[in-house]
Amino acid sequence: MNAFKDYFSRQAADYADFRPGYPEALFDWLAELVPGTHVAWDCATGNGQAAVGLAARFGLVVATDASGTQLAHATANARVQYVRMRAEHSALSSATVDLVTAAQALPWLDIPAFFGEARRVLRPGGVVAVWCYGLPRITPAIDEVIDRYYHQTLRDAWAPERRLVDDNYRSVAFPFTEVAAPAFGITCAWTRDHLTGYLRTWSATRALQEREGRDPVLDVEREIAPAWPDARTSLDARWDMAFRVGRTPRV
Repeated sequence: MNAFKDYFSRQAADYADFRPGYPEALFDWLAELVPGTHVAWDCATGNGQAAVGLAARFGLVVATDASGTQLAHATANARVQYVRMRAEHSALSSATVDLVTAAQALPWLDIPAFFGEARRVLRPGGVVAVWCYGLPRITPAIDEVIDRYYHQTLRDAWAPERRLVDDNYRSVAFPFTEVAAPAFGITCAWTRDHLTGYLRTWSATRALQEREGRDPVLDVEREIAPAWPDARTSLDARWDMAFRVGRTPRV
């Protein structure tokens, strides 16, 4: 099994504050797909964004992460059980889980091992759903700055696993009977400070900051200021989402 690649613990508090949430319609759809709504397992849960959304539809959500720092900043919920545990080797019993999810986390896992573990713990007809989102879209002028920051400034700072997000997980070998997902997206009303806080949660931002001893997001702030002069004004930030969703065989 590959060693745990921890790109996010150092910015765990910011991750909890600045990462966007997921649409309620997504969790409704997943709850309709599964053979039951007794147990969901949210892998690499981070601060529990997906886990809390699932908790309104499932009797129990086991939310696991290999990072204790991430779990320390997770959102408490009576139906969510947070456990420090790797997604590739869980303590869950076989054939006991209705739904397995990994939200924005698949590239950082040992993917074949994770999918094998998902097959083991899922009930017959159970569902595995992994998803990601790309760059926020706000206005053309702001988008141009974000794109330049992502593709040029951070070009050599991204871990190679990030390419899986860039291709919407299409290159991932997916050993399940695939289910087509609706066109879900994320929309948040964000201030300029929220956007720059979000950019600072990126693992590549942190890598470049440590390499060069400067905060590269300050340049982004200066560049977007003419298009977003009042830092307190909220604008809609939108993300398209990409999915791989599949089902295990029914008996």
